[in-house]
Amino acid sequence: MSFLSGLLRFRAPAGLPCQQVVEMVTDYLESALSAADRRRLEHHLAGCPHCTEYLAQIRETIRLAGRITPESLTPQMRSDLTDLYRRWRTEG
Repeated sequence: MSFLSGLLRFRAPAGLPCQQVVEMVTDYLESALSAADRRRLEHHLAGCPHCTEYLAQIRETIRLAGRITPESLTPQMRSDLTDLYRRWRTEG
């Protein structure tokens, strides 16, 4: 079982379920949540080590991805990423 699938099965004792927290993380990091939703999410994080770890992993992913420049990608990487993006667009 992957970390994320385990996280989605876990439910903190009260309040938001973990799956909803996962769905809100991007808006949380972009400061796009209402004050009430931000408080609910932060309350959940205070009592849920799984979601706290998930948030830390997303922050680290963003930090590392921010260091990638187009020049640092090989032609194969560019091709793979372009293909992945195109598949995602047609599936969505």
